Amino acid sequence: MKTKTKLRLIAGSFFVLTLLVGCKNEAKTNTSTATQPEQLSKESGQAFIEDDGSTPNVLQIAIGSPDHTTLVAAVQAANLENALVNAGPLMVFAPTNEAFDALPEGTVENLLKPENKDALANILKYHVTPGNYSKDFLKKFKKLGQANDQDVMIVVEGDEVLVGGAKILGSVKAGNGIVHVVDKVMLPPEE
Repeated sequence: MKTKTKLRLIAGSFFVLTLLVGCKNEAKTNTSTATQPEQLSKESGQAFIEDDGSTPNVLQIAIGSPDHTTLVAAVQAANLENALVNAGPLMVFAPTNEAFDALPEGTVENLLKPENKDALANILKYHVTPGNYSKDFLKKFKKLGQANDQDVMIVVEGDEVLVGGAKILGSVKAGNGIVHVVDKVMLPPEE
């Protein structure tokens, strides 16, 4: 019970920090460009700072992967780029393009529509949790508290770890956590 409370506290703190940082960046952008509106850009904040010297963060890893173009498009449609570059540590369960292709026809296209931004963000946040745990360490858990305030179940089958029914295919360490590549899009349970 204490672990669940700690994870929710960490997740809540992460989102408050994200909100505060996002508001600070928004305020700076609006103040400094108020006299020149033609310079306003949708792409502002930490996610868009170029840095070739650091270990890539979870967003940069996804952007650099040809197997995660659909995930990147979804993150951009939900405007969650800045949340994925914060200090973390973050664990991102990153569905492959094939995982998105396995959804019923039209699902991805429908979720990418602006009017479905909140539903898309909820699904994406269900793929993120605070922490930086290896696949083997995840075997010690029964569930994780996700960034959308819902729990995802963990099942161990031999050497395989399934998170929300998605099998971890591989893992990539990031500067702000870890990316676990998964073979399925995890859908949050209906409340």
